[in-house]
Amino acid sequence: MYPQPHTFRQAPEPDEVEDMDAFPPEDQGERLDWLFRTLGEGMCRQLGIYRVPEQLVLSVVIPVYNERNTIHEILRQVRAVPINKQIILVDDCSKDGTRDILKGMMETETDLTIVFHEKNQGKGAALRTGFQHARGQIVIVQDADLEYDPSQYPQLLQPIVEGKADVVFGSRFIGESHRVLHFWHSMANRMLTLLSNFFTDLNLTDMEVCYKVFRREVIQGITLKSDRFGFEPEVTAKVARFQVPPLEGRPARRCRIYEIPVSYNGRDYSEGKKIGIKDGFQALYCIVRYAFAD
Repeated sequence: MYPQPHTFRQAPEPDEVEDMDAFPPEDQGERLDWLFRTLGEGMCRQLGIYRVPEQLVLSVVIPVYNERNTIHEILRQVRAVPINKQIILVDDCSKDGTRDILKGMMETETDLTIVFHEKNQGKGAALRTGFQHARGQIVIVQDADLEYDPSQYPQLLQPIVEGKADVVFGSRFIGESHRVLHFWHSMANRMLTLLSNFFTDLNLTDMEVCYKVFRREVIQGITLKSDRFGFEPEVTAKVARFQVPPLEGRPARRCRIYEIPVSYNGRDYSEGKKIGIKDGFQALYCIVRYAFAD
C-alpha cells in the first residue's frame, strides 16, 4: 500500500475559488486539502482533481519509431503532468531523423532515459527494453504519436494509488471523446477484444488500447516475447493469470484489473498510422497462443 496521499493535482487556479486568501500561495497542499473538504471527493473527481502521493514515481515508457513530427510535443505533454516521473524513450531504429533528435536530447535533457535499438524490432520489443529500465512504483505505456492525452494520467493511476488494482487498462469505448475514423478498424478492435476475453475470462472493452498501467512488480514479473503489436494480447493474457506474490502476511492472489475511459485522437494511415491487417492476424495468433502457453 502506498503512503497516505497528501497532495493533489490539477487544482483550479486561485482566482477560480472564493476565499482562497485564507491560505498563503506557497501552501499548495493545505489549499488543496481545503478543496476536498469543501467540494467533497465525488465533486473533485468530476472536476478532474485526484489524489496523488508525493512519494509516487511514475515510469512512462514511450516506444518511438519515425516520430520526428510529434516527439517534441509528446514530451511537452508528458512533462506537463504534475506527477514525479521517469521518462523512458526507446527508439526502435527510426529512419526519419527521430534518432538524431533523441541523440541531441541526450546531451541536454537530463530528465530523460533514452535507449536505442540497432535494428527495428517492433513495439513489443521496444516496450520490453523500456520496462527493464523502469524504476517507478507504477509503469504506464505512452505512444509517441499524440493519439492519447497524458493529462489523463492522474485518473488512470487512481485504482492503483487507492489499493484497488494492480493493472489498469484504458478504454476508448466507454464514454470519453474520440476522433471518428474507420468503422472496420473499430470493429476489428472489438472482435479481437471479444476473442481475448473468451480465453482470459476478463470483461475488457478495449484490449488493444495503448494506455496500460501496471504496478512495476507485475510488469517486471512477466516474461514478454512478442516483438510487434502482439504485445497487447500477450500482456493481457499474462496479467489475467499473473499471481501477485504474498506480502506482509497477504496471500498470493490474481491481478486485480480495472478499466478507465480515455479520450482518443486517432491518426489516419495518411497521417502515419502503422498498424495494419497483418498485425490483426498476428493478434489473433497471439490471443490463441498465449491463452495456453507462455
